[in-house]
Amino acid sequence: MTKYREILRLKSQCMSNRGIATSCQCSRNTVADVLKKSLEMSVEWPIPDNLSDQDLHQIFFPKKSSSPSLRQMPDCEWIHKELAKSGVTLSLLWSEYSAKTRSVGQFPFSYSQFSRHYRKFAQVTKATMRISRKPGEMLEVDWAGTTLSLVNDFDWSKSQVYIFVATLPCSQYSYVEAFSNMTSESWITAHQNAFKYFGGVPRILIPDNLKTGVEKASKYDPIINKIYQEMAEHYNTVVLPARVRKPKDKASAEGTVGNITTWIIAALRNQQFFTLIEINKEVQVKLEEFNARPFQKKPGSRFTAFFEEEQSFLMPLPASPYEIATWMKATVQYDYHITADRLHYSVPHEYIKCEVHIRLSRETVEVFYEDHRIASHKRLHGLPGQRITLPDHMPDNHKKYLQWDSERFSEWAENIGPNVLITMHSILGAHKVKQQGYRAAMGIVKLADKYSINRLELACIRALTYTPSPSLKSIQTILKTGQDKLDRINEYDSELPKSNEFSYTRGADYYGGKKHD
Repeated sequence: MTKYREILRLKSQCMSNRGIATSCQCSRNTVADVLKKSLEMSVEWPIPDNLSDQDLHQIFFPKKSSSPSLRQMPDCEWIHKELAKSGVTLSLLWSEYSAKTRSVGQFPFSYSQFSRHYRKFAQVTKATMRISRKPGEMLEVDWAGTTLSLVNDFDWSKSQVYIFVATLPCSQYSYVEAFSNMTSESWITAHQNAFKYFGGVPRILIPDNLKTGVEKASKYDPIINKIYQEMAEHYNTVVLPARVRKPKDKASAEGTVGNITTWIIAALRNQQFFTLIEINKEVQVKLEEFNARPFQKKPGSRFTAFFEEEQSFLMPLPASPYEIATWMKATVQYDYHITADRLHYSVPHEYIKCEVHIRLSRETVEVFYEDHRIASHKRLHGLPGQRITLPDHMPDNHKKYLQWDSERFSEWAENIGPNVLITMHSILGAHKVKQQGYRAAMGIVKLADKYSINRLELACIRALTYTPSPSLKSIQTILKTGQDKLDRINEYDSELPKSNEFSYTRGADYYGGKKHD
């Protein structure tokens, strides 16, 4: 309502129209219209006390004044419920209200009056106001800047404990948890625990531009951390990072962090904690008190606002929680295997020397090339060096070696020669489990293909002169350096006549010459 009495009073004190407009919080045009009407109606200051601003409005602008009985009061309870729905705005509801009111021959309130009535209703009777925030729509997350301390009972040193804060902007209901670090695993775990605490999932996650959430900050096209994005897809939600140096994008979390610092972190400042479990136990107690604390300027608390007006709008939790995974890069080697945690997994041989991404979860290992999964294995656990090889990943010329076992290795070696058989038995018997020696045994088989079976037999003869238990490496060295060929030369030389105990004399035939008579 325009302050007609105040405008006339200030004008009587010779104040300028600009000064009157500033003081009465209205436009200069309004001041000019009121003063013009006062001259026309011969209304001057002082004005009788029984004339209110509403009466002056009817005197100055009778056409704009209509009977209150002809104006349809908006149903604020209906407005409050409709605003909770996706896509519904106050302007849309005012448009629908205006059309409905005019259809029954009444006058609707203007949009500003319509909004004013709803705001007054929500402030007095509701714990939340839904003009700017819809229930279950957003969750603002961040790490608190203030930390707690953990005491080491061995040397009494202290280490920092970081506080994760998640806030639903509509009801201001919050979740808080302490972690020993701010790694990606802690970040994902905090979100999972927050969803479980709320009993549902919001449609949008609003983090800050920290590395565990955003790989590359950008005003228009930020790159979300791969693990964080994967978790969001599992829970069917979306990550929309706040803009850089724009704290108002997540004002609820920023404000809650300040309150958390006071009511939880500062409240625990004089206590000593020796384990993270102890800290989180006390944090949860303080969190319940914080959420149950009554609002200062509106009815209810964060707890009542959440359970009465927001929880039902959250999306349901998935059947199973997200399984935390780690990502790494690797290059496919010539044996069509990649290495992860010193364990080896096969991929299709067509991808040899290609760079791939590896996703490691607790139970599986998945390999991706250009965002397409090309291999999946059950994850190995145990001693380094183990490997999984799928037949479909092997070249055709390698598949013929698939069905080899200890009996077949022995049968093959027996057909080559007795020394190869002795070497094969030595290699297979060098392990507690014969299968552990299959790789070395297959190496012997491939040496026969590379150097011939005759040279392999000679190499085994020479190796057995050194040790009764030759290894694949020693056989490879003999063949590579040609030591097996020396045995043939020595055998040939031993058949030639010797001139004395330490040397022999070759005849003219050996040197290509002729004997003279």
